[in-house]
Amino acid sequence: MPSAYQHCEQIVRGQARNFCYGIMLMPPPKRRALSAVYAFARRIDDIGDGDEPAERRLVLLAQARWQLEAVRNVSHGCAGTGDLDGDPVLVALADAATRHPIPLSAFAELIDGCESDVRGAEYATFEDLLQYCRRVAGSVGRLSLGVFGAARPREAAPLADALGVALQLTNILRDLREDRAGGRVYLPAEDLARFGCTLDLDGAGRFTDPPDRLRELVRFEATRARAWYETGLRLLPMLDRRSAACTGAMAGIYRRLLERIADRPETALHARMSLPTWQKAMVATRALTGVKR
Repeated sequence: MPSAYQHCEQIVRGQARNFCYGIMLMPPPKRRALSAVYAFARRIDDIGDGDEPAERRLVLLAQARWQLEAVRNVSHGCAGTGDLDGDPVLVALADAATRHPIPLSAFAELIDGCESDVRGAEYATFEDLLQYCRRVAGSVGRLSLGVFGAARPREAAPLADALGVALQLTNILRDLREDRAGGRVYLPAEDLARFGCTLDLDGAGRFTDPPDRLRELVRFEATRARAWYETGLRLLPMLDRRSAACTGAMAGIYRRLLERIADRPETALHARMSLPTWQKAMVATRALTGVKR
């Protein structure tokens, strides 16, 4: 069992460029459980974003559903760990689910969202996009809440969901050009029409829309994301100190990234923006010590 958790923690350290700053603030038992949650969520996400043909990725996502069902059976005592085929991520997740009230069904929502990516879903309205964000990111917020625990779980769950939406909207703005080059457009068609944008790319991979329209579009979406952060961050007082620090660090890093994008949309539209390591570390330190960002 320790080796299974160690494997998940290695995935976090190697692949969770932003989340690891928050996860590392947790006490060891919860850190291990969060690492298991992240490792399986990352597996699902990587399938959705993979380079294999769509048919193959849909098969792999179906396999992830079977794996999830095996984890659920083991965590409920209906099967033994032998049914997990020695997969360290599944072994760690099943153990974590026996120790914490992790809502495993939220992983099924994440798989639903990744399937829509593979099928090339488009979003006519913000309500359509919101459903997607809740599936692929709100689900992770609710899974994390199962590890954190909360004083008022029923009130906390929609706030964790809202924070996930905020993070996903930030991701969409950060990856706007990269996603478009891959044939994906997440911004709602109604918003594109409102600002007279198509997000088409020229032969050099540059947006063909007038720069002023793109700037206004990005800033409009950033304002929308800020509102979701304001709602989601109401979760922090419901959490214990370490869990609040973990959540605050993750949210703080993404909020700073959002502000960089809003301040310099031209840069964000030409290259994938990120925060330097020292800024991420500073946000995490402030979250732990209680210094407001």
